[in-house]
Amino acid sequence: MVLSIHAGVLLEILAPMTNNDVLNQLRYEWAGLGRSTASFTTWEVIAERHQLQYLHVDNFAELLLALEPRGGLSVEQRSLIIQILLIEASDKFVHRALLQTLLPGLVSTCRQLQFGRGIICRPTDVINEAITLLSELLHDWAGQSRTYAAPDILSALRGRLRRWLLKEKELLRRCAGEIPETTIAPEQSPLLTRLELLRRDPQHQHLAELTYARVFRDVSLYELAKAEHVAPATLQRTLQQFASQHLL
Repeated sequence: MVLSIHAGVLLEILAPMTNNDVLNQLRYEWAGLGRSTASFTTWEVIAERHQLQYLHVDNFAELLLALEPRGGLSVEQRSLIIQILLIEASDKFVHRALLQTLLPGLVSTCRQLQFGRGIICRPTDVINEAITLLSELLHDWAGQSRTYAAPDILSALRGRLRRWLLKEKELLRRCAGEIPETTIAPEQSPLLTRLELLRRDPQHQHLAELTYARVFRDVSLYELAKAEHVAPATLQRTLQQFASQHLL
């Protein structure tokens, strides 16, 4: 391990991050919501409004199980139900149920975009952004009647996510040119020597300079994140991964 007066700050960068697996959090949350009183009551109203009593389900947890490929419903029936859920998505509970049932498609969409490889360091960050974008999309489209609602939604999600990745790529390019060439001082230390070598490598230059600013110049994580247009937690995870792979 690097030993220097800056080791404390470096260790702060490398401190274990809180597990932020939003997919598991959403599944855990849904386990309670899906069979709640609100789930039963909301489903009862929608089933009556759209004459869906033939499904023989009592709540949204049972509905989402029925919507799975082996849930016993035909492709046409599943499409119709998703269409109805989108029509009713202005209801917060329906919005949540529709989001939950589209999560497998969301992950597939992120996989199609290679989880932002070369732009975003952690696939989890892409998943988090995709969930936010999907929720916004469902809000924007609530009340619409689409025969092919699920593929339409996922196609639109892919477009929004791709635009976000292109924006992030452009920000990385712009930020890489904002830090002066003289940023890294000639002070000698094992860590600084390694950073200087990484700085000469175009693939690692930007993160090397950010790490220098955090460790040697004591620039706060908040200030760096603001300049990078990312959340502090996202930047910390990025620097943590960089330091773990290249500095220790």
